[in-house]
Amino acid sequence: MCLILIEPSSKITELQKTSYSLAGILLEKAMPIKELFHQENSVLSLSPKDKKELLEMLADEAAARLQYDRQKVLEALQAREKLGSTALGRGIGLPHTRLEGLGAPLALLARLARPIEFDARDGEPVDLVFMVLWPENSAEGFLPALSGICRVLRGNQLARQLRQAQSGTEALAMLQSSEAESPDEPA
Repeated sequence: MCLILIEPSSKITELQKTSYSLAGILLEKAMPIKELFHQENSVLSLSPKDKKELLEMLADEAAARLQYDRQKVLEALQAREKLGSTALGRGIGLPHTRLEGLGAPLALLARLARPIEFDARDGEPVDLVFMVLWPENSAEGFLPALSGICRVLRGNQLARQLRQAQSGTEALAMLQSSEAESPDEPA
């Protein structure tokens, strides 16, 4: 399941914006994927045996890139998973959380050597993982970023391409080009 957000556009009137706001719908613009995912932030051959080990590996990767406490990253990811699985279905996971003291968002793309159980609603094991860590004190943009990832993953084509990518550079180029092809309408 993907988040459904409406992005502001010239087509939305002030009355509609007020209505959306009263309904609790966010009208934030998503951070472009090319700004969220960087070339060095892709790992194409993780081999966790289960979800717990995957979260540990992701915490290791994030802590090294951010110079941040690994245990805090791990605990935040685990706490979010306790609220409910972040599996989107079709073999895709989107673990995400907000972290105190984080200076800027971090997104990692990981492709697993073998699919693992991830408590997905559709029962499919996960082999593509998009992890997003966001600064706690800067909530603006967090939900639209998650929505933007969901939007580019709507069809099966991108996931299929990512599963066949030969390098992290190739995978991120595919992700970025799919964003350019994705319509700006709500997910």
